Amino acid sequence: MSNYRRNRVLGGTYFFTVNLLERKKTLLVDHIDELRNAVRNTKIKRPFHINAWIVLPDHMHCIWTLPENDADYSARWREIKKAFSKSIPKNEYRSKIRISRNERGIWQYRFWEHTIRDELDYQRHMDYCHFNPVKHGFVNNVEQWPYSTFHSLVKKGVYSKDWGS
Repeated sequence: MSNYRRNRVLGGTYFFTVNLLERKKTLLVDHIDELRNAVRNTKIKRPFHINAWIVLPDHMHCIWTLPENDADYSARWREIKKAFSKSIPKNEYRSKIRISRNERGIWQYRFWEHTIRDELDYQRHMDYCHFNPVKHGFVNNVEQWPYSTFHSLVKKGVYSKDWGS
């Protein structure tokens, strides 16, 4: 196995991509309430600020800012994945290795993270998150996708309602 290193900045802001193991599944939107509960409960145990979040059927992108003296986003993802997995029916395919390790076959083992460097980097990743459902052909314009922080950011005046159309 490779020696994978992650960048960790106390109180940092990070962009994440998290994928289902089977990319053709729709578990994340089929069980959106369970995902929301997993995130909500994790935030209670290990606080973080959600800057942006987009949930697609088989993957999600988000931007978080961690508390000032904290850089442990991995523990938060572990908690979210575990809580979500425990909350949905056990009917996915599991490889022999996952069975032997008593693991579910829901998530890819890793996630992708990027440390936000500056305001331009932040804006580009915010836009990437919110435009993703259009990019993947799920909707024709950003405001049509229901599983997104775009709607709350429109209310706050960050985006116009017709942004990305």
